[in-house]
Amino acid sequence: MAKTNQSDGPVTVSAESLASSVRAAKVARGLPPVEAWNPPFCGDLDMRIARDGTWFYLGTPIGRPELVKLFSTIIRRDGDDYFLVTPVEKVGITVDDAPFVAVDFEVEGDALRFVTNVGDEAVAGPDHPIRVERDPQTGEPSPYVLIRRNLEALIDRKSFYRLVDRGEVAGDMFGLRSQGAFFPICPAAELEV
Repeated sequence: MAKTNQSDGPVTVSAESLASSVRAAKVARGLPPVEAWNPPFCGDLDMRIARDGTWFYLGTPIGRPELVKLFSTIIRRDGDDYFLVTPVEKVGITVDDAPFVAVDFEVEGDALRFVTNVGDEAVAGPDHPIRVERDPQTGEPSPYVLIRRNLEALIDRKSFYRLVDRGEVAGDMFGLRSQGAFFPICPAAELEV
């Protein structure tokens, strides 16, 4: 679980004030330039993104998809910590695994186009690599695809199973290809077991 550094004082920022700040910034097209914004750190907010992609505020799931989508546009990762950033405030949030979940993909020629739970899309390839982590105790795979900046999506189980059906062996590795790039999933020898 990635958790931001704890601040010494109380957080005076709320989810509502963040949403208002984002709306006031009115980015004409595309995503807000959060990497260019350098507001003061205002502390940690009781906001958490669960491994399944559910966003929680004060321990309660955020039930408004449009609000989740709005917050997803201002998330930034600095090192191992996650923040919601506006032009005037920066607050730490907790992310259990990855900030997004890739809930589906489509094959477009030689490319795999992923879509996330918040509507982002990314075509896997050199700029959007796929990687697979294995749990050291169970061996359970956790597949990810880079969505934007340094933010990844955990690929959901049903999509991962579909991806494995498309996999191929290259040398001694089993993996996937997209836009000419090969992304290893596991040693090919594991498939023979």
